[in-house]
Amino acid sequence: MHWINWVIVVSYLTFVVWDGLRRTRGTTNIEGYFLANRSLPWWAVGLSVMATQLSAVTLIGTTGQGATDGLKFVQFYFGLPIAMVILGVTLVPFLHGAKVYTAYEFLERRFDAKTRTLTSLLFLLSRGMSCGAIISAPAVVLSAIFGWSLTACVALIGVPTVIYTVLGGVQAVTWADVKQMVVIVGTMTGIIVVLVMRMPVPIDDAFALAGAAGRLQVFDFSFNLTNQYTFWSGIIGGTFLMLSYFGTDQSQVQRYLTAKSVDEARSSLLMSAYWKIPLQAAILLIGVLVFLFFLFQPAPMLYNPTHDRAVQEASPEVHAELSARYGAAVAAREVAAREAVTVRAAGDAVATKAALGLYKQTEQAVGAVRTEALAEAARVTGQSSRDVNYIIPRFVLDHLPLGFAGLFLAAVLAAAMSSIAAELNSLSTATVVDFYQRRVKADGSDAHYLRVSKWATALWGAFACVVATYAATLGSLIEVVNRFGSFFYGSILGVFILAMIKRARPLGAFVGLIAGMTAVGVISWQVPSIAFLWHNVTGAVVVVLVGLGISAFEG
Repeated sequence: MHWINWVIVVSYLTFVVWDGLRRTRGTTNIEGYFLANRSLPWWAVGLSVMATQLSAVTLIGTTGQGATDGLKFVQFYFGLPIAMVILGVTLVPFLHGAKVYTAYEFLERRFDAKTRTLTSLLFLLSRGMSCGAIISAPAVVLSAIFGWSLTACVALIGVPTVIYTVLGGVQAVTWADVKQMVVIVGTMTGIIVVLVMRMPVPIDDAFALAGAAGRLQVFDFSFNLTNQYTFWSGIIGGTFLMLSYFGTDQSQVQRYLTAKSVDEARSSLLMSAYWKIPLQAAILLIGVLVFLFFLFQPAPMLYNPTHDRAVQEASPEVHAELSARYGAAVAAREVAAREAVTVRAAGDAVATKAALGLYKQTEQAVGAVRTEALAEAARVTGQSSRDVNYIIPRFVLDHLPLGFAGLFLAAVLAAAMSSIAAELNSLSTATVVDFYQRRVKADGSDAHYLRVSKWATALWGAFACVVATYAATLGSLIEVVNRFGSFFYGSILGVFILAMIKRARPLGAFVGLIAGMTAVGVISWQVPSIAFLWHNVTGAVVVVLVGLGISAFEG
């Protein structure tokens, strides 16, 4: 990478770390460390809420998802506005008014200590694993750039971030998130402009090709539980997921607990309700534009250079045969794409339809060869394909103008650092408040709890780094994060729903939570074809039904 790109990366990261540490001076108690003394403005909290999701996973995993699957992933977020409105009138006033540190403190006040402990434990497991997936994203980028081992890249990202998080607090995390959003949105805009300007055909013709290849399909109204992304899974399953994530996940609850008032906390959530779907669509659009760009440029057969080298070294004849077929298929696809554009410009609707149909066949032929290559790479390496995570890094490094690679890498690393810091801060909060302070040492000083909080942050950082070395082998990183969360989120949401129902009793809540997790586990194990978004619905419904049933018996 050119030295100018490195200057951009080092300058930005130095500024982020310096500014973050500058803002933590004078923090001597856990309320300042964890909640910034409940003094942050709503717009900063709102940007922090969005930035925690717009992480390096989003920049890498979602763009790759857009290049391979198109825009249909945006259906995943259709339930977000509904969830934000519901939370604004239910859990936000409850939790903010209760003056709690964690969402799970509220459960002890409503039910009992064991329900609080189990729910907090489930959060720690889910968020600790998800944090590992977030570290994997920039590790994938560095691995692609330098050819280093994934483990070394995880350590390179994770260790400095843990150090920064241990020294910083939620105030430093929040203001780092604000800067992260500016850099991410600026980088996205610049990449879209460059892609549109470098497209060799008119942009409307390019989108016609994307549509023929199925990349512009947004809505899928089929009610198929095995279909990962449909309108119904997004509206129903997505609403349950977002309710649980933004309403009961400490990493998000802690954001709006730092707001000055209930109204400002609500405003911070509504910012996500308005802007999350357009931002997500724009990130997916970058992936679609990258797909279109490679219609007219030599496209890698395998975007993961490590897997490509492994196949070439282990099976040179197979690699050569696949490369020859892939090259011929790509060349035929480019000819068909240009012919479709020419025919479309002539205005003959019938001929255009036929030309687009021929182009679609060539696109399917390219996909078939790539599928074979991915299968061969999996056979040789013994790892699941994670090729989708390398699409945007390869494009940025090989085809963007000087400076853009540095800007993109700075955005990815800064996004990772901000998101990881936010996650580790919330993990430390739940560990100290829900376990250490509640069950180990209830009469410690603020200075003592602050020291324990920093040690807890370091331990969770080490755990996340271990998970990260495994998470990058599981496929699309954006799906990995949401799969981890969906295993737990629905059941946790169910407990909070019970907390707002007067008839619910402590035993019902505790047994219902266990039943919900058991139901999700059975479905995941016995019927793995069911889309993970429906796990959120299953967990919540089972918890509420079992909880109310036990409560009626208990009453």
